This record gives sequence, structure tokens and C-alpha cells, in this order.
Amino acid sequence: QLKGGSVAIATFGGQADFISRIALQRLGLTPGKDVTIVQIGTIPERLSALATGKVQAAMLNSPDNFRAEKGGYHNLVSVRLPYQGVGVATTRTFIRENPDIVRRYVRSQVEAVHRIKTDREMGIRVLAKYLSLQDKEILERSYDDASTDDKLPQKQYPSLEGIKKILEPLAETDSKAKASKPEDFADMRFIKELDESGFIDDLYKGRKR
Repeated sequence: QLKGGSVAIATFGGQADFISRIALQRLGLTPGKDVTIVQIGTIPERLSALATGKVQAAMLNSPDNFRAEKGGYHNLVSVRLPYQGVGVATTRTFIRENPDIVRRYVRSQVEAVHRIKTDREMGIRVLAKYLSLQDKEILERSYDDASTDDKLPQKQYPSLEGIKKILEPLAETDSKAKASKPEDFADMRFIKELDESGFIDDLYKGRKR
């Protein structure tokens, strides 16, 4: 049913564009040949295009994919692959001049992730607040999806493979991206230091320090 149709994404060159191409390939379809990828914009605009028949499919993340399913749409394929979709960035200068601040921040993020992963009720409340959602079923499904180890690992190492997946399509048209390595964009030393200290393992075993 999708062959000869179109898929809505946010913008060309973005995350949804990249992942939609992988999703289509997994369905045995050739992007641009069997299926047209259409730049639509925001989630509401993509859902509207889907509802009016302007497109036959749309790339959606949780909670919007669960909203769509509840509205009668079907999930065609779930794409799970290494991808550095979210990260915290700073400058090399700031790291060099403020290593203790960076060290404390990394520790606080690990502690926050632990709280989210081990306190489901609190995690759902946080999602309800920041997603402005009240639907309990969608909130629970969104939490369960977002808190899996592949999406929210206990040990918050940057994903070198995930950064590579970002660089690959950029390298087709950008010489700087082509010459770059994932390691150029990730500083592992602070999370590695915390990991090797045993802090993260102790945190999940309930040991206090």
C-alpha cells in the first residue's frame, strides 16, 4: 500500500529524513523511487497530512506514534539503531578551564537517569508535565519506550556508532563531515572516570557513597 505513495518527515537532512530512508529499506522499498519523501514540518502538520491523505505514512516518535495508533493508524516498522539523537555539548575551552563543573554535571546526569529508570511513577509524572499529556496509556507506553537500556543506558557514554550514523549522510555533500571521525565530537573521559570508580554500578545496586 505504501509503494507509489509518500512519507512525511520534518525537514530534509534531519533525523526523521535519515531514519525514514532506513525504515523504507527495511520494508523492501527504495526511497525516492518506490516512495516519495515529503518535507512537511511539525508533528501536527505531519498528522494532518496523514489524516487528509496528502501522505500515506509519517515518521513519528513517542508519544506521537502512540497517539496515532490510538487514532486508528498502524505502525509499519520500528527503527532501532545506534543514533546520537540527544546529547549535551560544550566547548573544549570550557572543559579545559572547568573540569570539576563538567565532572559534577556528568555525575548529576547519571543520577537523574537512575532516578528516571528506577522510579516509574515519577518518570511518568515528568513526562506528563513536559509533554503536556494526560492520557495515562500513552504516558505509560512513552515511559516504557523511552526508558529502555538501548535508548536510556545506565552508563551515559556518547554513542560513537550513533555519531557515525549522523556523519554518514552529511559526508555525501559536506567535505568536513567526510573528513571527521566520531571521536572528534565526543569526550569520554568524565563518564569513563565515573564508571571506572564503580559509582554507577553501586548506584544501581543501591549502595550509598
